[in-house]
Amino acid sequence: MSRSSQAPSRRLLLAGALAAVSAAVTGCSSDSAASTSGGAGRLRIGYFAFPSGDLIVKNKKLLEKALPDHEITWIKFDSGAGVNQAFIGKSLDIAALGSSPFARGVSGSSPIPYKVAWILDVAGRNEALVARKGTGVSDVAGLKGRTIGTPFASTSHYSLLAALEAAGLKPSDVKLVDLQPQAVLAAWQRGDIDAAYVWLPTLDELRRTGTELTSSKEIGGSGKPTLDLAVVSDDLIAEDPKAIDAWRKAEAEALRLLKSDPGGSVRAVAAELGISAADAEAQLKQGVFLTPEQVASADWLGTDGSPGKLLGYVTDTGRFLADQKQIDAAPSEDAVRKAFYLEGLSDAVK
Repeated sequence: MSRSSQAPSRRLLLAGALAAVSAAVTGCSSDSAASTSGGAGRLRIGYFAFPSGDLIVKNKKLLEKALPDHEITWIKFDSGAGVNQAFIGKSLDIAALGSSPFARGVSGSSPIPYKVAWILDVAGRNEALVARKGTGVSDVAGLKGRTIGTPFASTSHYSLLAALEAAGLKPSDVKLVDLQPQAVLAAWQRGDIDAAYVWLPTLDELRRTGTELTSSKEIGGSGKPTLDLAVVSDDLIAEDPKAIDAWRKAEAEALRLLKSDPGGSVRAVAAELGISAADAEAQLKQGVFLTPEQVASADWLGTDGSPGKLLGYVTDTGRFLADQKQIDAAPSEDAVRKAFYLEGLSDAVK
């Protein structure tokens, strides 16, 4: 793999933190402007324009209702790499983050000061590898020598590497290009790339003129699952744990609404993404959303003092990334365990 596709060093991440703060401000939703410091009374929440309970919490203002004395700022990000940089720059309190960039964040001698506190969804067919129909590629092995776009340091990047390995290909057998979702679509339309591994809604655009080769649902079923997690800063844990409790309850309510009020959930997601209700419904069906009780179960995040299977998933992800030379060394299971915030979780899902 070329040098450009290697994981950024901690020094580079630190150097990029100031830029990330600026990006966060300009990427902020119209609701409000980004804050400059964390602490009680203020929550800066990073989110993705991606179908999930997060968009329901945002659209229905569930957190604002639960914490009327807090200033809530929603900041949109394109990928987990930007979220990681923003946490290093102390410009976020809570954020959505894929399991792969989370594994990167807790690796090394200076782990990012945050902890996983919730699971937003499990990747299914909402992330997939698609080849342009004009290439004639019909399986992953057929990508040898081809150019593939994906956002580096993302769950899609991780799943792409896993798909290549399963097909007997090394990263050096293809040309990997680091592209954010919108840039993936532009490169696809120009014919600059032969394939892409990316998530919704860009993914659906690619499917119209492409052939799906595999998805995160299949890759997860073969032992390498990816998830959209939510992390909270160490500062917030120390200074305002009650805000975390309220945020978890809001996220739990959103997961319940996905089951109990599918129509309202579809309308909320459609409004946040600026798409039709039909498209929002189709996109939501491609994700795997747990119940709040499942989130706090031994099969997933776990509860106070007893981490669930997510601990093994993240640890395995770190080992895989190290084997692929994406990070210098895999985080130990103990290091990953220290990056779990489980206090109060069982009460939040009641």
